[in-house]
Amino acid sequence: MNLELNNKYALVCGSTAGIGKATAIALANEGAIVTLIARNEDKLKATLAQLPQQHNHNYIVADFTNPFELKQKVELYIKENHGFHILINNTGGPAGGPIFNADIEEFEKAFTQHLKCNHVLVQTLVPFMKDESYGRIINVISTSVKQPLEGLGVSNTIRGAVANWSKTMANELGVFGITVNNVLPGATSTERLSEIIKNKSVKTGKSIEESANAMKNTVPAKRFAKPEELADAITFLASERASYINGINLPVDGGRTKSL
Repeated sequence: MNLELNNKYALVCGSTAGIGKATAIALANEGAIVTLIARNEDKLKATLAQLPQQHNHNYIVADFTNPFELKQKVELYIKENHGFHILINNTGGPAGGPIFNADIEEFEKAFTQHLKCNHVLVQTLVPFMKDESYGRIINVISTSVKQPLEGLGVSNTIRGAVANWSKTMANELGVFGITVNNVLPGATSTERLSEIIKNKSVKTGKSIEESANAMKNTVPAKRFAKPEELADAITFLASERASYINGINLPVDGGRTKSL
């Protein structure tokens, strides 16, 4: 896309699979110097090996169940290496199920992994962004922000909280040349989608193929998204070309969401 991300440092969360991994690769292909962050070091090393090698990409091992430890590890990395112009907040979604049956602990765990971790990362990275007069914070959440999804009660709740946190942050940071936007994936071919389809299959008694086709039929495009299609949208928002796009929810869902 020639988005001129050379010499831009990017931190990509959840970057060993799915949308996060595809985004790390897309950013690196556009010239960004990428730091991966996830909890599994073996998977981090495997993903690192797939990035184009014209830059010294790196990784951080961190567990998003502990935001304070996450903050310490990122602060240490910045002290020893560099800050970041781009932050991709991306964490695997909470387990499915009706909201009425959800335990309080499920909400607390999801709130920690998503909103708390997003918040400490932003607080840690923004001083460098301010110094550079350039910052791109992109949160990968869900179309449930616009239209709650059946059987994903905890996720619907937490994603809505993240969206409103993001909009508020966009209003506060825009003056510094920092944008904060949300990308809302529709049904995307990832491990999480496979698990959702499997659960639907068990619940309805239909085959996995029938359950998958039923989901595809709710999308005008009649197919699932590829992670790379989400990554392209995220990478554009991370670029200078998107400098006047701030505080939005961008669905990338093949037209499935029925609201504007």
